[in-house]
Amino acid sequence: MAKLICIVCPKGCHLTVDETTLSVCGNGCPRGAEYGKNELVSPVRVVTSTVKIEGGEISRLPVRTDKAVPKSKMFEIMEQIHAVKAVSPVRIGDVIIKDICSTGADLIATRNV
Repeated sequence: MAKLICIVCPKGCHLTVDETTLSVCGNGCPRGAEYGKNELVSPVRVVTSTVKIEGGEISRLPVRTDKAVPKSKMFEIMEQIHAVKAVSPVRIGDVIIKDICSTGADLIATRNV
């Protein structure tokens, strides 16, 4: 039995997931049950970070992936984020890195600079 805390909503339900049958207990909603199963089979996260930016009023541009990516690729993604430099002007939603690490997710700006 795996014990997890659901991060889908602010309630933070304490889940217990049977690792063989993937049955979930303790969830307050259907989304919690789905989260518990997915967390054991193929965990994913949205990555948030910053990248260097030239020509802006700030030195770091906040960014995030536009969808969840495999948790196993997070270190590889962070290496690619660390290596990139954006150039001002940048608008919210602009793609900084397309299909980051072949995940199907784009790295997008979350602030106008």
